[in-house]
Parts: sequence; C-alpha cells; structure tokens
Amino acid sequence: MTQKEIIEKIKDSFPNAKTKIIDEHQFSVVIDKEQNIAVLAFLQNIDFKELAILTAVDWMEEKQFEVVYNLFSYSHYQQILVKARIDRDNPKIQSVLNLWDVAKTYERDVHEFFGIEFIGNDELKPFFLHNWLDLPPMRKDFDSLAYSNEVYGKFKEEREK
Repeated sequence: MTQKEIIEKIKDSFPNAKTKIIDEHQFSVVIDKEQNIAVLAFLQNIDFKELAILTAVDWMEEKQFEVVYNLFSYSHYQQILVKARIDRDNPKIQSVLNLWDVAKTYERDVHEFFGIEFIGNDELKPFFLHNWLDLPPMRKDFDSLAYSNEVYGKFKEEREK
C-alpha cells in the first residue's frame, strides 16, 4: 500500500483526522484524543504493527500536552506520527496497552516525566523518580535551576562542613 493509499484510508475512516506529509516514508496524523484507540487499532490492522515510541510534547503556552505515537510498518515502509492533544491541567488519555505490550514502559516513562495519566494502565509507578515531590521534570514549568540549587546547594553546604 502506498503512502497516498494509506492516507486515503485514514481520511475515509476518520474524516476529522488531519494528515501532513513529511517525506515519502513519513507523515503525521492529528486526531482527537477520544479517537486514539480507534485510530491506532485501525492503523495496527493495516500493518502498522510496531509502536516505535510513545512520547509527549509540552505546549505550555497553549495549556496542552501532545501525546505522540510513533508507528512503523515494515511492509509499507512507512512511519506515522499520530498526535493527540490533551488538557495540560487534567492530562489524561486512554492507555494503548491493549494494542501494544511495550506501551506499558512508554506510558510509565511519559507519566513519570510529564505527569500524564494513561487510563487503564495500573502500573504507572516511577522508574527513577521514587519519592519525587516536585513537578514532573520534563514539564516546561519545572524550574530545574531552582531545584538544583535547592537539592545540590544543601548537599554542597553539608559537604563543606
């Protein structure tokens, strides 16, 4: 199936989806967050079997996060970036664990570093930030300098004693 045929199938099934061609082997699809399971299951059924990564982008000024699913099809030799915007103040989206087992790891990572909740994933425990009490560190409003001064400044003072 060609890129053009794939895009046509997506538009036929999901008229609100917005596609953008990046190059001959890659394109993006912007969807409503409520459609993430339907769109991703559809793509998986047309041979986008690999979830290469799941990540997020912080659009702080727009008060949104963008959850990005990077899918790949070896048979079509195409990569799709599926993007869904969610509210930054209440960051929740349906988990894709029922589609890809590897999503467990990716969703834990995005939850830990952005604070996004993946509904249906009950294993969102931290990888690295155990007992973390501050904002998630990949959010743009996390002040890394203030955090470093607070944590490492105290450590430095104690060391000098």
